[in-house]
Amino acid sequence: MSAEPTHVSSPNAEAAPDTMQARVMGCAACHGAHGEGTDNDYFPRLAGKPAGYLYNQLLAFRDGRRKYPPMNYLLAYLPDAYLRQIADYFAAERPPYPVPATASVGAQTLALGKALVSDGDRARGVSACASCHGAALTGMEPAIPGLLGLHADYISAQLGAFRYGTRRTVAPDCMHTIATHLSDSDITAIAVWLAAQPAPADPQPAAAGTLKMPLACGSVSH
Repeated sequence: MSAEPTHVSSPNAEAAPDTMQARVMGCAACHGAHGEGTDNDYFPRLAGKPAGYLYNQLLAFRDGRRKYPPMNYLLAYLPDAYLRQIADYFAAERPPYPVPATASVGAQTLALGKALVSDGDRARGVSACASCHGAALTGMEPAIPGLLGLHADYISAQLGAFRYGTRRTVAPDCMHTIATHLSDSDITAIAVWLAAQPAPADPQPAAAGTLKMPLACGSVSH
């Protein structure tokens, strides 16, 4: 009887490097090699966002507060500590921002978007985006994301998801509260105006506590 064949590794074979960069390559197809985002409107930039925000989103996908089957499946069995490492990795990345989008709407719509982002609309209970995400719109530590370098369709889709409750955060869900006061035209205006803004020279998130937020957000203290 002949012996069973044995499988011998090639002496030149090298093991894959055990680094976070290697481990997160599964994220690269959708979010870019360094979390810079891709041309797909619905796959956002991750790089440079506060680690606390990224961690909260990974938890939300894993635990079902955000619904997107590929992400839900990918994260289903990953422990908290590993999700924290992924968040820390992308928070530290600093690839260049994309060229701002050319606005495809009229001046009146852009003016509305700028007004809502910068000043809000107190009469309708709409807080300014800048009051939480910062005047430079780069977010605030530990868990408020920057809003620049994103596609208009992505921003619009997320505001709609917050409005209808298909995207949820830890209570009190401040984004749901704000988004319920936005009309379709408000959301379009905000999304297009944000997508057309260039990144500032220093895209760092503001330090924790820099901004006095207009309402309580559970995701910030979670």
